[in-house]
Amino acid sequence: MTNHEQSATGDEYHDHIVPPSTYLAIILTLLFLTGLTVGAAFVNLGRFNIVVALAIAVLKATFVVLFFMHAKYSPKRTKLVIIAGIFWLIILLFMTLSDYASRVDYRGVRFPMSQNTGLVDTPRG
Repeated sequence: MTNHEQSATGDEYHDHIVPPSTYLAIILTLLFLTGLTVGAAFVNLGRFNIVVALAIAVLKATFVVLFFMHAKYSPKRTKLVIIAGIFWLIILLFMTLSDYASRVDYRGVRFPMSQNTGLVDTPRG
């Protein structure tokens, strides 16, 4: 079967040639987002530092998957597998975070990581 023939399922596959200018634009965007991540690390956003860093990381991962892994030009079945993998990751993260939120440590304290653990000596005055 050649690249331009139809398969038994009716799906048609075509090779897609991406111009080098697209790759250049994507790599420059990724470098800019990397610089933005470094710059955001030096800005105190409180609890939102991790949110900003993860948002930028998700955007960078999306560019890599879409263009460098050619998911943008893939058949629908490949896109379905990618979406199913992301959905499964969301389920696992939800289960992990719900387990963490329901934890009680040995002292009976909920959310043990948000409490002072007493491991660091604090000056007493």
